[in-house]
Amino acid sequence: MTDPFVRPEDDTASGAVAAIGEELELFDDWMQRYQYIIELGRKLPPFPKEWMDDAHRVPGCQSQVWLEVREQDGALFFAGASDAAIVSGLVALLLRVYSGRGAAEILATDPGFLRDLGLVQALSTNRGNGVEAMARAIRQAASAYA
Repeated sequence: MTDPFVRPEDDTASGAVAAIGEELELFDDWMQRYQYIIELGRKLPPFPKEWMDDAHRVPGCQSQVWLEVREQDGALFFAGASDAAIVSGLVALLLRVYSGRGAAEILATDPGFLRDLGLVQALSTNRGNGVEAMARAIRQAASAYA
């Protein structure tokens, strides 16, 4: 089975936020950015079907979103999936920032970057609430290990 947990591409959470901001700046409009975000979602590691249950479901999301966490060598690794293409991409962005980090770094990285990058405002209210619910679930998991 392929490892469903996302490995960090960037050295730090803040580095990941900065890189995502730079990548989004390459596009002229939100339609191109959405296409890019959807592509990120398609590149997520496969999420095990047996985890697509209520125990792994993130409450507060319009779409179905599932999340799993594993602690390894002092870092928290996250696996995630959604039944909606754009939401899968947003899951990929969040996991790029938070997966593979220590609990303290996760808790120190405010999910306000989603607003700063214009992501929440560009989404429907329900999708924006869902992204914030995902970020809350990740931070809640980190606080259990802090």
